Amino acid sequence: MPFTCSICEEESAHICVRCTKDACDNHLCERCHRCSDCCECEVTLSEPVREPVRSVIHKPEPELEVEPAVEPEPEPEPLEP
Repeated sequence: MPFTCSICEEESAHICVRCTKDACDNHLCERCHRCSDCCECEVTLSEPVREPVRSVIHKPEPELEVEPAVEPEPEPEPLEP
């Protein structure tokens, strides 16, 4: 008869020896047979949650001011004699 884990609500077939709550394999210590709420062992019960790597955002460099292009002065027209 399947039961439901009192911590994560997954299917469970075991109970905590201390509080007698239903606990799945992820939340029951293999060493003391207590749920993760009651366990006092220094052993990690499951894989730690890995947070995604955050990218570093660099401050943009200030833009250089671009001087407007200076058009060359037109050559004077030759004077007619």
